[in-house]
Amino acid sequence: MTSTETSSRTARIKEIVCDVLEIDEDEMTPTSLFIDDHGADSLLAIEILALLEKEFKVTIEQAELPRMVNLTAVHEVVAESAGW
Repeated sequence: MTSTETSSRTARIKEIVCDVLEIDEDEMTPTSLFIDDHGADSLLAIEILALLEKEFKVTIEQAELPRMVNLTAVHEVVAESAGW
């Protein structure tokens, strides 16, 4: 995987998360916490998971939700599921 592919995927993940949380991408950092910093809840987390599955054509177990607390962790979960 090239750094361009990684950057593109990371940008798309950020776009999806920010759309669901209804925040500007400038407000989201790789380590800002979805719940504590951006007011996410479990329903929004499930929506993010579903959109990521659709976008990247992967299956992500709901058991992974507790790990998906910020962009860095979400990218790791998606990468593991996709085999990147």
